[in-house]
Amino acid sequence: MKIKKGFVLRDVAGRSVVVATGAAAKNFRGMIMLNDTGKEIWIRLQKGMDQEEIIRSMAEDYEVSEEKVTADVQSLIGQMQENGFLEE
Repeated sequence: MKIKKGFVLRDVAGRSVVVATGAAAKNFRGMIMLNDTGKEIWIRLQKGMDQEEIIRSMAEDYEVSEEKVTADVQSLIGQMQENGFLEE
């Protein structure tokens, strides 16, 4: 799974936002604001990590259980899939 071409993460006035560019902007207008966790998940997807790798790495980086991280990761990835940001 990876982020579709045309969706980019930007820092605007200290906030993390995702915007559509090019052809992607024809189907998606607006911005998505991400909290710090969302930004971390987005960056890891950009690096080519799958859901399980993201869960394991975030649990390790933040020294929390994988169970605690799983709900956040699954929720955001699910929303990204619903909104057409991801491709297999």
